[in-house]
Amino acid sequence: MDAASSIMAFDFGTRSIGVATGQRITCTARPLTAFKAREGVPDWQQIEKLLNEWRPETVVVGLPLNMDGSEQPLTARARKFANRLHGRFGVQVVLHDERLSTVEARAGLFERGGFRALEKGKVDAGSAVIILESWLEQFPE
Repeated sequence: MDAASSIMAFDFGTRSIGVATGQRITCTARPLTAFKAREGVPDWQQIEKLLNEWRPETVVVGLPLNMDGSEQPLTARARKFANRLHGRFGVQVVLHDERLSTVEARAGLFERGGFRALEKGKVDAGSAVIILESWLEQFPE
């Protein structure tokens, strides 16, 4: 596996889906964008465009769980989104526990820019960064 290969992460939500990209060599990620979604359904053409541009070796989808690790209604929807990513585009998709990623993203954005930094798209893309960096820490190779 090429150490510099890109990895993409999605922070799934019913109204917005944050996206980040990163790489194994530095174990870092950066926010890309956030897509609007309707009841969890994104604009698949926008996602296809990003996947074609970045050509990630792996796609990480955040798995929303309750604090005790149990599943919630959004968990099944995130799994369905991950399955569709794999089915439509043939990319390798892994699910990763995303507990507290949004809280952490909000705290980091607020620290750097105050309330104005807490725009929904930035929070969702920031959450995707945290999901991806957390996954890279657990699976560096």
